[in-house]
Amino acid sequence: MPKMIVIGHRDGLDQALQRRGLDPFYIVQAPVNTPAGRRFKRVTDMENAQEILRAVLSARLDDVAGVLTVHEMGVFGAAYVRQQMSLPGNTDSAATLYFRDKYLQKSKLPPQIRRARCRYASGDTSFTDLADDLGDTFVIKPATGAGALRTNIIRSPEEYARALKLFSGQSDVEIVAESFIDASEVYIDGIWKNGDLRWSSISRNHISPLSAVQGGVLAAHVLDRRRHSALFQQAETLARQALAGLNPPDCVFHLEAFTEESGLTFGECAIRLPGALSPQVNKLTFGVDLFDIEISLALGEEVAETLDSGAPDRFYGYLLLRRSKGGNLTQEDFERNFLFDEIQYSPDAPAGPYGRVGQAIVSDPDELKLHQTMDDIVRFNEAGGV
Repeated sequence: MPKMIVIGHRDGLDQALQRRGLDPFYIVQAPVNTPAGRRFKRVTDMENAQEILRAVLSARLDDVAGVLTVHEMGVFGAAYVRQQMSLPGNTDSAATLYFRDKYLQKSKLPPQIRRARCRYASGDTSFTDLADDLGDTFVIKPATGAGALRTNIIRSPEEYARALKLFSGQSDVEIVAESFIDASEVYIDGIWKNGDLRWSSISRNHISPLSAVQGGVLAAHVLDRRRHSALFQQAETLARQALAGLNPPDCVFHLEAFTEESGLTFGECAIRLPGALSPQVNKLTFGVDLFDIEISLALGEEVAETLDSGAPDRFYGYLLLRRSKGGNLTQEDFERNFLFDEIQYSPDAPAGPYGRVGQAIVSDPDELKLHQTMDDIVRFNEAGGV
């Protein structure tokens, strides 16, 4: 059976690989668990391409068909392993860095694209220097991103000093500082092929990922093209201009943007599968399987399936459920109060990213009603059912 090297683990991708008749070999970082019976090797740092390659070579794998990564931290390592093992897919590790480093990315965007002002910062950079350059309120975060972890909004020298303590302080390219954009966020999940946008959908975050890291419930739903036609036109224009300027390989991508009165402002773009349950929600809404397309690209295959982004019958959204205040909610409590397409809730389980102890998918023919239902579920989760 052909083997697929997979950096990181994700249930949906594992199932898609099984459907394709591919045998995954996982490179994981503790405390990630892989399914029973799967071969794997552990590494200390998903960003360390040398360590990833050593893990792969030491496994002495036969019949390797390709390399995949389930998250942003493995994008560079995947490109490097493909290059060294003459495998299909993106092998340009230098170009890949423009989708890892937020300063490099914003510096390379075409001039007509609005974006936050961005620069590197270090322990030698003063609060006054950054405030004079970026404004009284600015953002500190890892240059290579970390799902909003170690991202902080800075309004004072004291907040800046606390934020710097989350980093090693030993690198001039570890941290970026950006001007703060106070606006809601949407994201574009899409397919870039042969230098153009082949397919895309737009979803709206109910709260920012930063707010979710700090205790909120991460939730997002697919938007209705008919109801938001101007937004869709702006988003597709932004995606085409940004990606053409950044010159990515054929890929599944995830692009985040801020919705301001003057239009969309670029946030950041990654050349990897979207996170959380976005692939599942897109498949349910449009029938487009991003997991399967990512596998096809890693195998060097053409994208064969029909790509529809028109007017679906139902719109879907997801929620990453948290342990409620008081910890007294059960899955049955959720199911008595709301209608779910899917739900799993285990309040006694160890909390995952964004405080996740469960997840849910909901849908409605009317996108506005879906939005309201999801807000109601969030309040129910946060308040413990009150």
